[in-house]
Formats: sequence, structure tokens, C-alpha cells
Amino acid sequence: MSSKRTLWLLAGTVALVVVPLLMGGEFGGADGQAAELIEATVPGFAPWADPLWEPPSGEVESLFFALQAALGAFVVGLVIGRRQGAAKAREQGAPAARAFPAE
Repeated sequence: MSSKRTLWLLAGTVALVVVPLLMGGEFGGADGQAAELIEATVPGFAPWADPLWEPPSGEVESLFFALQAALGAFVVGLVIGRRQGAAKAREQGAPAARAFPAE
């Protein structure tokens, strides 16, 4: 990748993060906003399910969300890496490695 293209991608990424912050954007969860909209639109609405467990604080909830995102990124990276390695092995004529070796 050329350095000019890399700089443009970096500038675009920074702009996508900084511009909403400068405009006073508020980053909040969509779940709460949806519940408020439904309650305002449909009078007498009662949720049919309650959470099994609520985290004691917002920080704990953020931690679980970050762990979930990290685990998902790990799985996606693992699958992409295994597929890329298998494709490279096929190109070189080596026997293809199994995606998840049996033990």
C-alpha cells in the first residue's frame, strides 16, 4: 500500500472520530433510546421480558461489552488467518492444513 493512500485512510479515520465529537455528538446505547421511543409512542406498553442479571455499574457493563468485542475479533481473525494460510499452502503445493486440527 502506498504511503499516500495510508495517509488518506488515516486522515479519514481521524475525521470520522473527531468530527462527531466536535459537533457535540452524544454516544449512547440504542437500547435505551428504543425503549423510550416505544413507551412514548404506545401508551401502557409493558415489556414482556426482564434481564436475568444487570451489571452493578456502567463500567462493568462496558467491560463485558469490550470482552465480547475482543472475543469476536479474535474469532474473526482466527478464521481469516486459517483461510489465508490454507490458500497460501495450496498455492505453494503443500498439503493443506486443517482449519481446526483434530487432537
